[in-house]
Amino acid sequence: MRRVAFIFLALFVCASGCRRASQRATEVPAPASLPTPQIDPWKQAALKVEEDRGEPVGRQAKVDVPEELKQYKERRRFLSIQVAEWREQKIDTPHDFAALVELIKRGELTEVPALGDDYILYGVGLTATDEPMTHYDKASGKSVTLYATDQDFEQEYAQLKDTLSQRGDEIKALAKELAALPKKERDQRKTLNDEITEKKRDAEATKNRLDLLDSFYRNADRRRLLADEYETLASFAHDFGGKSYDLQDPAARREFKARLLSFVRPPALAVIKEIAHTYNEKFSRHLPVTSLVRTDEYQRQLNTVNPNATLIETAPHTTGLAFDIYYHFMTKAEQEFVMTDIARLEDAGRVEALRELRDHFHVFAFAEGHPPDAKLVEQQIKQGEGRNGGGGGDNGNDNSKGKKREERAAKSSPGKTKAARGGKPGRATKANRAAKVKQPTRAKRRK
Repeated sequence: MRRVAFIFLALFVCASGCRRASQRATEVPAPASLPTPQIDPWKQAALKVEEDRGEPVGRQAKVDVPEELKQYKERRRFLSIQVAEWREQKIDTPHDFAALVELIKRGELTEVPALGDDYILYGVGLTATDEPMTHYDKASGKSVTLYATDQDFEQEYAQLKDTLSQRGDEIKALAKELAALPKKERDQRKTLNDEITEKKRDAEATKNRLDLLDSFYRNADRRRLLADEYETLASFAHDFGGKSYDLQDPAARREFKARLLSFVRPPALAVIKEIAHTYNEKFSRHLPVTSLVRTDEYQRQLNTVNPNATLIETAPHTTGLAFDIYYHFMTKAEQEFVMTDIARLEDAGRVEALRELRDHFHVFAFAEGHPPDAKLVEQQIKQGEGRNGGGGGDNGNDNSKGKKREERAAKSSPGKTKAARGGKPGRATKANRAAKVKQPTRAKRRK
């Protein structure tokens, strides 16, 4: 009996051991190391741009601005030089996104990747909206909605008419209620008057929208133009460098617009890369670039949120030769290093530049590596092409306001004023006084 019990006990121990061994054999060994999480290179570069420097940055840093990046005494000269370059080079500028697509298809503009070896696109196209694509009528300054089909147009047109009729009924009802209200009920009467005013404003906007659509879509030639523009945009969006954008989807439209705004002409891209390389080599940070090409339509929209956005007939960014560098996060050393590099390029006649008050260096690259004809510049100044001065340039605490720039301009341009030649200026003209009022120095702005 004892022998049988011993045998059963041996078998039980053996079975238990075999099960434990089997379990150990099937266990998956722990990995030697966990996989490295994927890091977005653009985000990593952006965080480096925004990194706390531990000292004053941007406009809080007390920097020495080189003469080359200060505003001219004749403030119109800065923009006039850029407009003169546009005229001399006979550059086509895009009035809207459809026109921009045509320039891209012709190979006149080059796409700038969101992250380059030494630069980062930081906020380019940030204010692009998710609204429907539009045709921009530069003569009237109006944007006309583009529709995929005639049915889409007729449907929205009918909705607008219904809205206008509804607003009319609402205004009549409110007016009737107001007439029945005793004059002593001042608060209620004020509330009703405010509602009536708001309804009338909305009705007027709707009526203007209908009139605008009538002027384009009830005209056969104009309607054909709009249909062609939509087709241009839709076909390009379908295969934009291997990626497709659905123009019926608001989020996709916004992304499509922002990408279209990440183009420049080759001379501008070459300058971006040159400045960015020296900056990254010195500070181990990508150079933040905030603005590249713009359409006339986008330029006008941008002016509502950015006073630096110039409103002249041909704004520099519409040429595809201008770009902005964001110095908001840069220390004194960083800013002065970048400005010295830009000043070097300007002294070589390759760019026109300005340190703007709103955290940007505006840089305009000349298409052929040299400034436009001096006589053409003077002609633009006389015509008032650069009348708003461009971006409120920072002249620091130096009252010379770009004396070195004036001397360089005087050497290359005939028939200059005393101020332009660097001599003692005479009494300011009415135009000059007006320009000074519109474009105060940083010191005046702070008062």
